[in-house]
Amino acid sequence: MVVQAERRVSARIQQKQREEKLRLVKRRVELLGRSTGEVDDDDDDEITQSSSNASSKRGRKVEIIKEEEKISVETTTSGAELANGVVPNVVEKSDHAKVKDTLRLFNKYYLHEVQEEEQRCRKVEVDKKTSKKSKSKKRGVPEDEAKTKAKRPDLKAVSKMMKNNEILFPQKRIGDVPGVNVGHQFYSRAEMVAVGFHSHWLNGIDYMGISYQGEYKMYTFPLAVAIVLSGMYEDDLDNAEDVVYTGQGGHNLTGDKRQIRDQVLERGNLALKNCVDQSLPVRVIRGHDSSSSYTGKVYTYDGLYKVVQYWAEKGISGFTVFKYRLKRLEGQPILTTNQVRFINGRVPQSVSEIRGLVCEDISGGQENFPIPATNLVDDPPVAPTGYTYCNSMQVSKNVKLPTDAVGCDCKGNCMNCRDCSCAVRNGSDFPYVHRDGGRLIEAKDVVFECGPKCGCGPDCINRTSQRGLKYRLEVFRTPKKGWAVRSWDFIPAGAPVCEYIGVLMRTEDLDNAGDNENNYIFDIDCLQTMRGLGGRERRLRDVSVPTIYNSDRPEDQRVENLPDFCIDAGSIGNVSRFINHSCEPNLFVQCVLSSHHDIKLARVVLFAADNIPPLQELTYDYGYALDSVHGPDGKVKQMACYCGAEDCRGRLF
Repeated sequence: MVVQAERRVSARIQQKQREEKLRLVKRRVELLGRSTGEVDDDDDDEITQSSSNASSKRGRKVEIIKEEEKISVETTTSGAELANGVVPNVVEKSDHAKVKDTLRLFNKYYLHEVQEEEQRCRKVEVDKKTSKKSKSKKRGVPEDEAKTKAKRPDLKAVSKMMKNNEILFPQKRIGDVPGVNVGHQFYSRAEMVAVGFHSHWLNGIDYMGISYQGEYKMYTFPLAVAIVLSGMYEDDLDNAEDVVYTGQGGHNLTGDKRQIRDQVLERGNLALKNCVDQSLPVRVIRGHDSSSSYTGKVYTYDGLYKVVQYWAEKGISGFTVFKYRLKRLEGQPILTTNQVRFINGRVPQSVSEIRGLVCEDISGGQENFPIPATNLVDDPPVAPTGYTYCNSMQVSKNVKLPTDAVGCDCKGNCMNCRDCSCAVRNGSDFPYVHRDGGRLIEAKDVVFECGPKCGCGPDCINRTSQRGLKYRLEVFRTPKKGWAVRSWDFIPAGAPVCEYIGVLMRTEDLDNAGDNENNYIFDIDCLQTMRGLGGRERRLRDVSVPTIYNSDRPEDQRVENLPDFCIDAGSIGNVSRFINHSCEPNLFVQCVLSSHHDIKLARVVLFAADNIPPLQELTYDYGYALDSVHGPDGKVKQMACYCGAEDCRGRLF
């Protein structure tokens, strides 16, 4: 989004020009390095003995590096810091951000595994249809191999993270885990394993073994560090902050919770007993049924509990079980069993339950679901005004859309990625999985969806972002950020939330208009994202785009270094215009091409970057650089950021 100033080129585009200059300088350094040959610091003697011509080239390289450093300082420091000669150090991510990044990596692996499983199931289905003479499958695949159930995608994902040493906290620890606060929700046991919060995907008790004795010489091992309380045992007793937990082992694994043999005081049971003897707390995670979770469960961190007592007794089924009484430590955020499903509030079940309702549906019936607006801040409460709601893109008069692109020849739904031309453009695979109504596996340079001239129907998986709103959204008033958006439904990572809708226009027309107060401009900067400008993370690049868009040659990019088009949602727009910025957003921007293949005019779609629980505010990163916005007088404008993220920069721009 852009805050406009009274000049031809907007502030954000000026920032892009500086970033593009830096990128071209780096490219020149690389090209010069190739022509002169890269050298190490240990090769100084050889450099001194080089010919005068070679020395001249190296001198030119040093000048370019200095220019690069100067540009880098200009684009990453404030005016006050430059005046004082201070270049700030790169701030390390907070533990909270590290946890979020780890879960995003897990979700990416998970969706890749889901994709492989979906492909396997499709192949089995095709083999069944083509098999005529016997039950054995095509190409000699044995029947039992085809019927073998694949390993769960979440377990395969966490196994890959273990193999790659990508578990955030691989070493177990006593007490809290950095970055996981009381109330944090995990959507599978595997997610807890990925973070290192609870390292067993099946066992209820996580404990340190004798291998930790060298690090903790003052303790007797094994020692329990975390337990999952999810009603798996018939003898469990949960009275909120006073819990009687049944030890592990001896119960029927078929799911009826019945005890079928005596428990033994070893492993996790012994570890909990040692916590009693040594007065050490354990982390308690509460598991509840959840239809939105891919495992059918949601796991919420309830805080630290002290194991105050243990004993053995005959259980309900007549077998010996070990019991442990746990009491919640004082001074922690309140979170009881009854509140665990609604830690962020309770989702209204009807219009009459909505507090502070100022508009029943801001879309006027244009969306798949009503979008209510609530205001508990203003007195008297007011509804959002000053715009016209529209759920389809409006095109400015001097913008001509390209003709519809040639589509794929698939019938019904696109199934075979080798035969579908749209899949080929996406790197010879479909960018989405079918699970949860369609989820994007990972962010890409650009996503090619099926369009008007494709043979497939509206239910094709490769039309996932074209189906309108899938989740019930609410616009609500905040004390410091104006209007904001949240969902009443759980949104899984990779799911499309909404498209940024407004008036499609040329950026130069907007700059000429000199509108200083329009904060609803979105540059269609797909090319800049592809090149990693402005601190953007380079994305998956296995897509088929015109050569000039992929070229790293400076002469090919000078013409294309600025966004030619933008979307103005100031006076006309949809719910996306109310979504706020965050320095730690839970949405990401994805450029999508469907009806045509002109990257400069790509659709801008917001996707879930994380598993988003109900009533959590939806946010994305506006992409401003500090000190990049100037007022009519040419002076730097500043705006405080109130996103509340642990890694908040303090300023929006």
